[in-house]
Amino acid sequence: MAETLDPDAMDARERAALETLLKRLGDDEFVLAERYTEWQVRAPTLESDLALSNNAQDELGHARLWYDVLEDVGLEERELVYERDPTDFRHSTLVELPFREGEWADAVVRSYLYDTAEALRLEALSDSSYPKIADRVGKIQREEEYHREHAQNWLERLAEGEEGHEHLQDALDRLFPHALTVFEPVNPSVEDDIVDLELRTATLEEMGEEWLSIVVPFLESLDLVVPVAQEDRGDGATEQDDSSDDGAPFEVTEEMLPDERGRDGTHTDAWFDLHDELTHTYRELERSETTKIMEKPD
Repeated sequence: MAETLDPDAMDARERAALETLLKRLGDDEFVLAERYTEWQVRAPTLESDLALSNNAQDELGHARLWYDVLEDVGLEERELVYERDPTDFRHSTLVELPFREGEWADAVVRSYLYDTAEALRLEALSDSSYPKIADRVGKIQREEEYHREHAQNWLERLAEGEEGHEHLQDALDRLFPHALTVFEPVNPSVEDDIVDLELRTATLEEMGEEWLSIVVPFLESLDLVVPVAQEDRGDGATEQDDSSDDGAPFEVTEEMLPDERGRDGTHTDAWFDLHDELTHTYRELERSETTKIMEKPD
């Protein structure tokens, strides 16, 4: 176990690792929350409408939990959200894409892919060498578990009908490449430092492989075709062969990833439109501080 990091005695390497980790966590949650609000009163059932509204509120709260820790390196909320250049955000492109209008399968698939990844990330943070990170994990895990269950139940429900299955496949084809960016690095050397300092106890590659080992078999059990191949075992068998049952890892190639990945500062046009919308009032009113309606979390 690495030595517990002291926020008052961190060197430049430690500060960079902490900032990189927390920004990728906070940015993902913040942007996804903004997208979820687009489903207000548009979900197929009242129960689902309320569920996604709660998800949006939860994700926004999680973003605030991570952003608050960044005060330890001198960053304030206004700098992280309202005054930051959109190219400085490091969220995955999965969370920034607009939902297809009226396409409930989009929300379901996106939630399942993201929340399954989030469960693995949180597990890797539970023993973080930075106490404020470890202390926040339990609360977030409890809420994320509900999000994942809701998405998985809807996946199974939609997959039962021919039309629903077609919508799921279309959404999966569109979103899966962007879901792979969740495990892309912001900066490879800094990502190594994050693990070396035990801010997070698993590498991006390890979490990505575990994520694939969960989501691919589940989605295929619903007769969905997942756009990822299993590594050749050396005898000509691949994942597509019924005989491929040896647990060979799934392979992600460069060609499978989208051009814009978020983590490296490249984003889709949709993100710049969303950023302009969510910062519009702050800019128009010429604010210099954010308005707080509740106390900061402990």
